[in-house]
Amino acid sequence: MPEAAPRRAPARHWTRWALPVVAVLPGLIAVVQLGRIHPDEVYQALEPAWWRAHGYGVLAWEWREGLRNWAVPSVLAGFLGLADLLGITHPRAYRAVVAIPQVALHAWSLWAAYRFAERRAGPSGGGLAALLVGLYGPVLVFAGRTLSESISASLLVIAMEALDRRERVTRAGLVGGLALGLAVVARYPSAVFVIAALVWLAAVRRWRLLVFTCVSGLGVAAALGALDWATWGTPFHSFLAYVRFNVLSGAAAAQFGAAAPSFYAQPLLSAVPLWAWAAVPLGFIALRRQRSLSLPLWCAAVYTGALLATEHKEERFLYPALVLLVLAAAPQVAAFLASHLGPRARGGLAGLALISSLAVAAVFPSVDLRADQFRAIVAATRGDARGLLIVNEGLWGSGGFFYVGKRIPWRTCDWPHDAAFQRALHDRTFNRAVTFEDRALEELQAGGFRIVRKIGRETILSRE
Repeated sequence: MPEAAPRRAPARHWTRWALPVVAVLPGLIAVVQLGRIHPDEVYQALEPAWWRAHGYGVLAWEWREGLRNWAVPSVLAGFLGLADLLGITHPRAYRAVVAIPQVALHAWSLWAAYRFAERRAGPSGGGLAALLVGLYGPVLVFAGRTLSESISASLLVIAMEALDRRERVTRAGLVGGLALGLAVVARYPSAVFVIAALVWLAAVRRWRLLVFTCVSGLGVAAALGALDWATWGTPFHSFLAYVRFNVLSGAAAAQFGAAAPSFYAQPLLSAVPLWAWAAVPLGFIALRRQRSLSLPLWCAAVYTGALLATEHKEERFLYPALVLLVLAAAPQVAAFLASHLGPRARGGLAGLALISSLAVAAVFPSVDLRADQFRAIVAATRGDARGLLIVNEGLWGSGGFFYVGKRIPWRTCDWPHDAAFQRALHDRTFNRAVTFEDRALEELQAGGFRIVRKIGRETILSRE
């Protein structure tokens, strides 16, 4: 009699449906919630994409100075064009269309996290580890956002898994080099991860993998040079301009502020989930056995060191390092639970670990997402809106033409005596207003506006 086919491992079975669901969550949260972690989410991705797709929009100073490349905005512009072809004109609806490539990228990265963990913890432990990464609070908040940190971090996870492979070395190197190169295209500071990864490959003497990683990465670099040549007139114009401004001149710290290394102490401590600390002793045991540091842990450590040495500091800069730290720690914890505990204890501790991962979203990032304002702007500009006044929000904190969704004039101001407020109040073109916590509400009503509805802290007003 023929042998019975082996039963599929239960972990693989539930992983097949659980990971795709988890992979969609960050994109779904970003579309439903709206808001922004940082103005760059809008003005370095969505707004230049809108400008490229529609021929108008607000271009930040980096786009006038040539400090950015057009790779990500061009991809997003292509999906905005698809939305136009499909007749999708509501901002939230075309924001969902724009989310498609990022959701696909995040799904790939989550599958890579599973593959990375499966090699260390088996199918069951790999599934738990992938969930610990996918349900990590900052991942849920960041991974669906069009920040360069978000896109780059997903690509870095893919690269870590590829460079960890022992089989099909040529393909692993090509995929790893491609992902590392694209991570830099999405965000130039990710070059630190590339250097760290190449040093690691040399240190562990994986020469063939190193060669093909470099070949693939150089191909991406050549494509970036060609893109800059086509858009800025000089190969690598944006990269060199970025390095001059942010690294060589000290202009970033002078313009945006400098901070001591201790700036990152509180965000780091609050953003590392409780279960990850358990991976520290487990990691030492693994280090003694393998005699080589985990690639994602090494890359995260080198990058964090670079952040500490850089004068200009922002909380969001930590995100790629945090993702790689969790990627390195999750298999250690999952393997321990799978091999040392019974089913009941394993299930209980796994549940606590997942809750610990989710809970980090309450403290990191610590910024106000202004989600209610973005939803109010979208609602206010529907219908016969001819002009919009946003009270208590500067230009870089607003949603740009991307969330206004049509070519109408709009202005931002803080107080009723501001010139922008006075001009909009006396210009009947401006028939919509959004105000935060009822600021200038009386003055708006005196100017003929009436309250339409409230969305969170925002009030929407209209006039004929």
